[in-house]
Amino acid sequence: MTAGVLFGGLVAFLAIGAPIAFALGIATLVAAVSAGLNPIIVTQKLVAGLDSFPLMAIPFFLLAAELMTSGALAEVLLRFASMFVGHKRGGLGYTNILTITFFSGISGSALADAAGPGALLIRMMRKSGYPPAYAAALTAAASIVGPIIPPSIVMILYALQDEGVSVLRLFVAGVVPGLMISGAMIGYNMWASRRRDFRVEGRAPTGPEILRATWRAIPALLLPALIVVGVHSGAFTPTEASVIAVFYALFCGMVVYRTLTWAMLPQLIARTAFMSAAILLIIAVSSAFAWMLTFTQTPQLLSGWIQGLGLSPIAFLLVVNVFLLAFGIFIEPLPGVLVVAPILAPMAAALNIDPTHFAIVVIVNLNLGMITPPVASLLAVTGMIAKVRMADLNREIYPMLAIQLVVLALLTFVPALSTGLPDLMGAK
Repeated sequence: MTAGVLFGGLVAFLAIGAPIAFALGIATLVAAVSAGLNPIIVTQKLVAGLDSFPLMAIPFFLLAAELMTSGALAEVLLRFASMFVGHKRGGLGYTNILTITFFSGISGSALADAAGPGALLIRMMRKSGYPPAYAAALTAAASIVGPIIPPSIVMILYALQDEGVSVLRLFVAGVVPGLMISGAMIGYNMWASRRRDFRVEGRAPTGPEILRATWRAIPALLLPALIVVGVHSGAFTPTEASVIAVFYALFCGMVVYRTLTWAMLPQLIARTAFMSAAILLIIAVSSAFAWMLTFTQTPQLLSGWIQGLGLSPIAFLLVVNVFLLAFGIFIEPLPGVLVVAPILAPMAAALNIDPTHFAIVVIVNLNLGMITPPVASLLAVTGMIAKVRMADLNREIYPMLAIQLVVLALLTFVPALSTGLPDLMGAK
């Protein structure tokens, strides 16, 4: 009964448009009262949910991303990507995908990718004659790699929910799936460019031009490598890596690119504090929600039920994929991970599914919800930038979404795509 009140309250508050943090918190409070518990316990669980050293990485990674994106970084990465593909048919589409892929190793956020370099690229594609709806849809579809290629806040939170995986292992595991998604979008852009006869842009760059663009982009591209290599070598923990990322971003912005000034820091810090507060509020209420799930023994009951059905691991993954594709339409990846990981991870472990493989399937799946109509928060952002109707945007996104689902199927049926690189690197 308490579990029914918990989930019923969550669905009811989401249905009336309540923010996810308030929906989770109020549903937890109502369920606790219905179970005869002292409401003060919910407050204690809210505070306990934030009492975790790894969570300190979140504001620092957010600040590092703000510092790196405050100046000319988007233009640097755009110029670097365009050197290799900008002169080909559909070149701006390729440039769009590559720039966002490079940028995802810095921002860790799909929305940041779409609103940052994505906005610049959409405007460039419109001026060059690309259909605005195509430019917006391509940007949204490419941007989902933001939380998949390291660093990733979603992966940090998932590792906190499932003791079977570490932050480092998830960071490394996200590289191949992220590149697969970007590669799939490059393939689609190649097909669309020929079918729709997108024009050739500009000329092939000279060797010295390529060298200059590469040299200028190297400092920005080194940040994700610095994080992964440093944590893997044991030089620092993921939390310490986030602090190092801040100082590295400061150095790049002030010394290398010289686009960051001391006068800009108060605004950047304030923006980071606002985003951190919003994320940490969701984490706090999600922790209380997860505790209530444990109190009602919902994960154990569901695990027993799944085992009773006699599902094979593949059948279970298919059921989970269908559920998460529907769930992710209405819930953002960050709160989605906090809600479903405590329930689904023990069930997957009971079926001997590799926890790293399962984590990647969950994270990729929830990110696909950001480009799945009718909600599709990424489409809302890029559609607003491109000034196109949602109906036109939906027509462009469906074939791209279909290709992304093929990638998800490969990740589901071939665990080595998620576990191979972490195993090769010895990431624990």
